[in-house]
Amino acid sequence: MILQAAGLSFFFNHKIQVMNQSEAKVLTLVYELRESSAEGELIEVVSKDNPVEFLFGTGHLVQKFENNVMNLSKNEKFEFVIVAEEAYGPVNQEAVVNLPKETFLIEGKLAEDLLVQGNMINMQDQSGNPLRGKVVAIGEETVKMDFNHPLAGVDLHFKGEVLGSRPATREEVDHGHVHSGNDHHH
Repeated sequence: MILQAAGLSFFFNHKIQVMNQSEAKVLTLVYELRESSAEGELIEVVSKDNPVEFLFGTGHLVQKFENNVMNLSKNEKFEFVIVAEEAYGPVNQEAVVNLPKETFLIEGKLAEDLLVQGNMINMQDQSGNPLRGKVVAIGEETVKMDFNHPLAGVDLHFKGEVLGSRPATREEVDHGHVHSGNDHHH
């Protein structure tokens, strides 16, 4: 079940609890993420040749992930499991819906290239809020879509190491993301 989603969007959590600037910090991490245990199915690998930087203390990450690594220092290793209920929650059957095929018309034509079982499709609800759904099944008149988070119902096993740790800048806290090097633009 290796995710094909771009980047690390699965880490973002909708519960925002912003800390003050002095509590926020940036950690550079490498890790292996598996389903349920160290022997579980591989979900993602972040290696030393392309480590990831996270802004901690701004509420954008799963709280249990933050709790497990926030106080670690450079060169410290970590290994822990976050149960599904404390990560992305259980699978919500109400988020699996049948949509009329007309929903997938683009300029009057059915977007058949999008309607492939397992394909992830970016959509919007009636209020214009972005949604990302997985094509589960394609019927004669409907398409079954699953709008659960891809990791809903999955216990997450992390094993990794902290490569770097530093206080977050005021600008990073204000913007809600890490600014690396001189290539940051808004």
